[in-house]
Amino acid sequence: MTHSDGKFFDSALAALGGLQDGATVMVGGFGLVGAPLTLIEALCEHGAKDLTIISNNLGEPGGKGLSKLLKLGRIRKAIGSYFTSNPEVVAAVERGELHVQLLPQGTLAEAIRAGGAGLGGFFTPVGAGTLLAAGKEERVIDGKRFVLEAPLKADFALVRARRADALGNLVYDATQQNFNVAMSSAARVTVAEVDEVVEVGAVAPEMIHTPHLFVKRLVKAEVLITDVKSVAEMTR
Repeated sequence: MTHSDGKFFDSALAALGGLQDGATVMVGGFGLVGAPLTLIEALCEHGAKDLTIISNNLGEPGGKGLSKLLKLGRIRKAIGSYFTSNPEVVAAVERGELHVQLLPQGTLAEAIRAGGAGLGGFFTPVGAGTLLAAGKEERVIDGKRFVLEAPLKADFALVRARRADALGNLVYDATQQNFNVAMSSAARVTVAEVDEVVEVGAVAPEMIHTPHLFVKRLVKAEVLITDVKSVAEMTR
């Protein structure tokens, strides 16, 4: 069920309508910070399987965040940077249940940005001459080796923001910006969970981080980081 503007969904599960088995899904966040935890819970309930997840990491140990989706066996492939922060991911790879594609964090961010910008790729010196460059085109530019990285795009992007207006313009709170901003523009369907929805005009144009043209669906954030991980654990 949606409101009259057609973007706000009363149910996070309904906001994932059209997401199919085998889909590629971008999920914002760094650890659990800025992660769309409400939408992740809905994705677990949704039941889609054989997913390719593009995210910095796959949640935290104990089934927190994307780790819950992993434990359900729904992720076939993960593209990201810090998978070793969650021992459950390492174990899944060792069992042959999960394929991972590692990208340096800066390369990951730029590949997502390139996908949103419609670029065909970019050359970076990071990883050139290493195993991370295996099978990729290399080129010498100004005497230095560069590797060609492909852009990243997705069927769905799940992001977390502090505020949206009724059109879907998004404002992120501090470190919520991490991967959420770039991912919002790099998917066919961007779904944003937000703390509040305000009237059009209540957000000054210069405060908008993601324009509404990139955002297809909105849902109220219901699962907070404090629900899944204590502040004490976060600061250890």
